[in-house]
Amino acid sequence: MDQAQFLARAQRIVANVEQVILGKRREVELATAALLARGHVLIEDKPGTGKTMLGRALSRSIGCAFSRVQFTPDLLPSDLTGVSIYHQGQQEFRFQPGPIFANVVLADEINRATPKAQASLLECMDEAQVTVDGTTHQLPQPFFVIGTENPIEYHGTYPLPEAQLDRFMLRLTVGYPDRETEVAMLGAQRTGHPIHRLQPCVEAAEVVELQEYCFHVPVAEPVKEYIVRLCSATRDHRLISLGASPRGSLALMRLAQAWSLLRGLPSPREDEVKDIAVETLAHRLILSPEARGLGMSQARVVEELLQETEVGLPA
Repeated sequence: MDQAQFLARAQRIVANVEQVILGKRREVELATAALLARGHVLIEDKPGTGKTMLGRALSRSIGCAFSRVQFTPDLLPSDLTGVSIYHQGQQEFRFQPGPIFANVVLADEINRATPKAQASLLECMDEAQVTVDGTTHQLPQPFFVIGTENPIEYHGTYPLPEAQLDRFMLRLTVGYPDRETEVAMLGAQRTGHPIHRLQPCVEAAEVVELQEYCFHVPVAEPVKEYIVRLCSATRDHRLISLGASPRGSLALMRLAQAWSLLRGLPSPREDEVKDIAVETLAHRLILSPEARGLGMSQARVVEELLQETEVGLPA
């Protein structure tokens, strides 16, 4: 596969998803880039903005198995990962896979499950495997988790711990469509939802090839140094109590590799890193009391760091 073939396939995925998710090209491209970079996406937005539909459309576009898990307070880890069942006739235990054994897993309202249930995703997202009763089971490839949560309603929720947030490559907000797009959406869904007519445009094996191609995209030393300098700046900033981890640096580099290819570039530059830094780093930060007192958001702090961090200096 060469760069032109990669771009053609990736753009085919984006265009296919856009048949369902109207007027949100950047968000669709970011979700696609995270998939190709072998990352996971957290979508935090108000109800009815298309969080679930984005996951379904992306899954259908790549011809992969899709699983939706409704995270509720009574969800158990075994409800997600699976359980070993004793078969009397064979006198043996057999593993019954849970819904996590899919290519695209939608963890709907992920912050409504207890920390114990949330923690069952840690191994899955980090190592693409599940360990049950001492036996490790590999998850299918590609493996992509989309978590959703509603930032407005906090009653009955369990905020995601830092270790869980750190495993999401990026955090997206879809937002409301503009007036023209919403009118077009009403017309498109007058007789039925376009998701039911959506056909795959690539196969699962092709997605794995695209992921492999992303991993071999060269990253220049100055770009690596800029990524490290930017992430290091979050660790000793007066407005930040907890900064980005080395996993955050790696996520920023991996996503920049895929993002540059979607832009038609052979390798990422500092500009591509800047373009995705807010979505990649903001959710990993815990702000200081001073920042909260000033009404600063995580995204705003990252934007200020981007202005303060110079390009072209040693790490």
